[in-house]
Amino acid sequence: MGELTLERPSSVVLEAGEGAGFATTRLKDMLSWAQKYSLFMYPFVTACCGMEFMSLSGPRFDFSRFGSEAPRFSPRQSDLLWVVGTITQRQAPVLRRIYEQMMEPKWVLAFGTCASSGGFYDNYACVAGIDKIIPVDVYVPGCPPRPEGVLDGLMLLQDKIQRGDRTPGIVKPRRDPATNQELGLVTLRRGRDAEV
Repeated sequence: MGELTLERPSSVVLEAGEGAGFATTRLKDMLSWAQKYSLFMYPFVTACCGMEFMSLSGPRFDFSRFGSEAPRFSPRQSDLLWVVGTITQRQAPVLRRIYEQMMEPKWVLAFGTCASSGGFYDNYACVAGIDKIIPVDVYVPGCPPRPEGVLDGLMLLQDKIQRGDRTPGIVKPRRDPATNQELGLVTLRRGRDAEV
């Protein structure tokens, strides 16, 4: 028989795309990617926007696919505070205490017009926006906001986490009624003028 010999080259050069089996990245980028998809939310639900918030966890608008499925009802175990609905002056110290008990890094999402700017409650009992109490990362407008807009807000927050951006962000509408003359109050006025 004979001896089986295997010729090995002295150096191996891997071309791009060949199965190298490893990837390189920075530790900071890997940690921000992990934080992006592992948000533990604390829902602070106070008003009528709660129904829209509940629809997000249903099968049609399943926000568990974005990594924020399991709610944590302890601020020490959560890093995303969902403020859903109207905040009154008596609730403001409680909301502030919950925010202070959350671990760093922590993010806040203002859900709806009442949480963002006070909504149509222009009186002494309601807070005109939670940014008077705690810093807000993403504002989701609407009364109540559509689930698609809330998912856009969650994806905007994930992008901000990935980039390390701490400036406030606002979810833009998918179609702006001011740029499209066929939408909004202009249509109502045209319809009324056509009848006269």
